[in-house]
Amino acid sequence: MSEQSAVKRTVLQLVGVVLVMGALAWAAVPAYNWFCRVTGYGGETNVATAGSDVILDREIKIRFDASKERGMPWSFKPLQQEVTLRIGETGLAFYEAYNPTDRPIAGQASYNVAPYSAGSYFDKIACFCFTEQILQPGERVEMPVTFYVDPAIVDDPEAKFVHTITLSYTFYEIDLPEGYAALDQDRDTNLN
Repeated sequence: MSEQSAVKRTVLQLVGVVLVMGALAWAAVPAYNWFCRVTGYGGETNVATAGSDVILDREIKIRFDASKERGMPWSFKPLQQEVTLRIGETGLAFYEAYNPTDRPIAGQASYNVAPYSAGSYFDKIACFCFTEQILQPGERVEMPVTFYVDPAIVDDPEAKFVHTITLSYTFYEIDLPEGYAALDQDRDTNLN
């Protein structure tokens, strides 16, 4: 084999490695999200259509946390630091978001639950995190989350010792829906 063909083969192998690594990096986030939804790993919660039929005498404390992705201009915070509920009892908590800018901003919240062993037992019935949120300039909103802790948590070898669960949200900015910017410009034009 000539030196030139060896160089070509090495270059092709390196290009192949770069392409494979790029594809794996691109697929990593969706694959991890799917894995967490299926297994409850990483504090991923469940979604329920109604509250629990069983309410235990044992109480559990739910703490609330809020953060923003770097560069997200909103302010975002829980309106209560914690609540104590009986396991299986439906809880309601509120978060507040405020857009201090002079432009509409769309946001989406990602969430997790700690400790991880409790994630698959934390069931959300309704949540602002299920849909994108659009705040107008200067708009302040209260956003509810309705939830319960599945009574099956007391039968889990690891999770049965959990006495406090932290529900954490991170808001990040997303693109305004297609056509929204045009509607906003039309509204501004009509006001002038």
